[in-house]
Amino acid sequence: MVIKNSELETVCGVTSVLPKNTLPEFAFSGKSNVGKSSLINAVMMRKNLARTSGQPGKTQTINYYKVNNAFYCVDLPGYGYAKVSKEIKAKWGKMIEKYLRTSKVLKLVFLLVDIRHEPGENDITMFEWVKANGFSPVIIATKADKISRSQVQHHVAVIRKVLKADPEIKIIPFSAETKQGRDDIWALMDEMMSEPVS
Repeated sequence: MVIKNSELETVCGVTSVLPKNTLPEFAFSGKSNVGKSSLINAVMMRKNLARTSGQPGKTQTINYYKVNNAFYCVDLPGYGYAKVSKEIKAKWGKMIEKYLRTSKVLKLVFLLVDIRHEPGENDITMFEWVKANGFSPVIIATKADKISRSQVQHHVAVIRKVLKADPEIKIIPFSAETKQGRDDIWALMDEMMSEPVS
């Protein structure tokens, strides 16, 4: 995949009406501070289009990035941030669920987990939630450069076991630093875009 252009097109808060896009959408979901913005920037070949932050819980909206005038990368709010009130967490949850249930052009949901740690309760819930909404999530194991290469497959196996992910669920080790895994993500997007919208 060659990325020619990318831009932030739409930002939706909890009370916003979600856009009825006609181009394919690829959603990115993950715990706060898992490296979602860094991954989206790497996929779009831009340094700071998706704002990265050392402060967890920064993405509180659904952000639609239009890429190559051909598809959207959709950045969903990070979940599991402890300092956010239960009321706000519930609103974010409803917003994400509404998106998963109503988008007519959502092709694939990428679920990001930190390769260094076992998936937490929130990750397991999100994984089950995405499946319950009829999607087969692709797991992206971020921060792969933080562990040695010899440990990667062991950590991937742990993630699969904790999530109880079937063998056909793809798990892609990814590093925003080295760009490991980016070509695999692009290949999946290319493959899904060539399929007709159901």
